[in-house]
This record gives sequence, structure tokens and C-alpha cells, in this order.
Amino acid sequence: MTTTWAGGSDESEYDARIRRAERLGAQHTFASEFLNFYRHIAAFQKTLAASITSSSDAKSSGATAADLRARLDLTVLLPHFRGFLSTIERHAPSALAKATHQMSLLPSDSWIASLEAYWQHGGKYDQQVGAFAQFLPRAFLQPYAEFRAALTPKAPVVMTTKVCPLCGARPLSGVLRVEGDGGKRFLLCSFCSQEWEFRRIFCPTCGEEAEGKLPVYVAEQLPHIRVEACDNCKFFLTTIDLTKDGHAIPLVDDLAAIPLTLWAHEHGYSRLQPNLLGT
Repeated sequence: MTTTWAGGSDESEYDARIRRAERLGAQHTFASEFLNFYRHIAAFQKTLAASITSSSDAKSSGATAADLRARLDLTVLLPHFRGFLSTIERHAPSALAKATHQMSLLPSDSWIASLEAYWQHGGKYDQQVGAFAQFLPRAFLQPYAEFRAALTPKAPVVMTTKVCPLCGARPLSGVLRVEGDGGKRFLLCSFCSQEWEFRRIFCPTCGEEAEGKLPVYVAEQLPHIRVEACDNCKFFLTTIDLTKDGHAIPLVDDLAAIPLTLWAHEHGYSRLQPNLLGT
């Protein structure tokens, strides 16, 4: 198997994400507030990604998979952080806006510590930290993680791996892509937006293989998104089925999957990895 990078640092990728959020928000009122907020995040990320891409310092090294997380270039990133905080404070829900304002009052040393901690541990231990606590560094660093992933050589994956083969983070969601008369399953990394191929009937948490213990739930409102749960470990992933909606963008469509997340929680399942907005 080989890894496939599905994210992007270029402007067209972020334009596509913004357009998709607008479309889903117009179609599904239950997710419109989340998706409208995400549009502002993505618009900032688009500007930051363009700055990262144009930076000669960011491009200057030949990264390897082993050192993707070691290369956090704060000289490129830190000048944009105050503007990012201002954007979030203007558009976020009240609790997050208040926390963002408090962050803006801290000295830059605190900003650096927060960004460096997330860069080292994000996608690995987020359940212990909580989605709210790690939102700011995660949203800010996402374009840089995707940029580094795009530059990093992709070695063939010779076995099913439960974490991203590029950065070691856990999957955010599953993706079914068209292949032949069916679909091939991939997992989408929660840290660097890398996709890697993964077995269809196999729990990405505990390795359960019994189909009867791997229930699937699909909501009527979102027929191209499914909950894939495990009755052994009680974790679940949302999976975006591109064989049913080829216009879907997994990173964005996952944000609209609120009814499925609620169903999963009501039935005793926990999400393996929260999305950017903690749903």
C-alpha cells in the first residue's frame, strides 16, 4: 500500500473547503453555526498557507517522515498568531472567544509553549487534553502540518497501521474512495491530513475483525456519512463515503456529522479522535 496526501497548502484547496462549508451549511441548518465558524478559520488558514508556501525558510530542508514534527518554524508562523487570535475572537462562540482573548493577553513565550506542545503531541493524546483546550494551536498549525506532509517523501506502507505512517497521529475519520465497482477504505490523519490505505473490516483502535461486532450507522440527513463503531473497544469513526457523494471533502463533511456523533454517544461509543471543532 502507498500513502496519499489528501490535504493541501495551496489556495485552491482552501477555496474548495470554504465552498463546501458554505454548501453544507445551507443544506443542513443543524450544522450551519459550526460550518460558518469553520469558514472563517479556513479563510485565515488559506492566507497563512500562502505565506508558508512562499517562505524560503519553510522550503529549505528535505524532510523525512521521522522528523516531520521536529521542524516547527516559528519564524514563519509566530508573526501571524496574533492575527489568528483576533480572527477567532471575532467569530467564535462566546466561551471560545473568551478563552482566545485570554490567550491574546499572554506573553509570546506562552504562545510558543502552546504551539510547540501541540506540534509534538497533537493527534496522539488529544483525548486527554480535550478538544477545547487544544483548538487554538490545532487550528493555527494545521496548514503548516499539511505543508510539511506535502514535502515529506511517502514510503510504501506494507502493513495495516492504526496511526498515520507519516506523523504518528490517530485517524480523524475514514474515507471510502471509488475503486472498481466498490470503494477502498482510507484513514484521514487528524494532524497532517494525510490519508493511508486501511482494511475495510478492521477496527482501527483494537483490531477487531468480526463483522458482527463492527456496526455501521447512517443518518437519513447525511447518507454519504456513516458511523463505523466497534462493540469490542466502544470507539467509533465517522467515514465519508465518496462513492455516494464525489463532491464531499472529508475534512469539511466530518464537521457536519453532528447527528451521527450524537447517535454514537447515545449508544455508548466514544470518538477515537475529535475533529477541529470538537464534535
